[in-house]
Amino acid sequence: MLLDHIAAFAPDIVPFIDDELFSIGSKDITVQYLMRSVGRMAFPIFSFLIAEGFVHTRNRKKYAINLLLFALISEIPFNLAYSGTIFYFKQNVFFTLLFGYLGICCVDKFNRTKDTDSLLFIFGLFVISVLFRADYGCFGFGFTILMYILRSNRFIMAIVSSCILPSRWIGGMAFIPICLYNGKRGFATGTIAKYGFYLFYPIHLLVLYFCR
Repeated sequence: MLLDHIAAFAPDIVPFIDDELFSIGSKDITVQYLMRSVGRMAFPIFSFLIAEGFVHTRNRKKYAINLLLFALISEIPFNLAYSGTIFYFKQNVFFTLLFGYLGICCVDKFNRTKDTDSLLFIFGLFVISVLFRADYGCFGFGFTILMYILRSNRFIMAIVSSCILPSRWIGGMAFIPICLYNGKRGFATGTIAKYGFYLFYPIHLLVLYFCR
């Protein structure tokens, strides 16, 4: 994500970013292209971790509140990075992940109770994701739910997701580490580490804005 955003928002940080490294057919491969390509792996991993977070969290309500809180905190840094102004017509990716998480909650409730109201809530969240114009839009909303539905078979998840991702095989590279994931918590333990990773998103956007 950081490499992607450097290449997108503050490319002057890397003086050789436009240098051509090699060509594939008529496509010139530059440093910027490679940085942005690596960045395509970020959203699939985030979506997968939202699905994992739903399964493993001890407090699903608090999880949703945390996503909402950091979506609000990140909005102005996101606007500044994208447009250079406080106001921008799109919203940051935390909102996308929040909507996807709420969608997963609805899917889980429907699986347990067969309550059709849950399906109506999913449709409502889909409409909101379209109107709200959060990053990755309604695709991001649906993709996050798909990560939850297919989480029991990561090979199928990788094939299906790679076929529907806008970046195709580039974004599909994210499923190499996802398929190798052992289902256990990683090194980020404790409150400071947890919220430090949350805060990295708005902080790095602000840093890139000021660098630009």
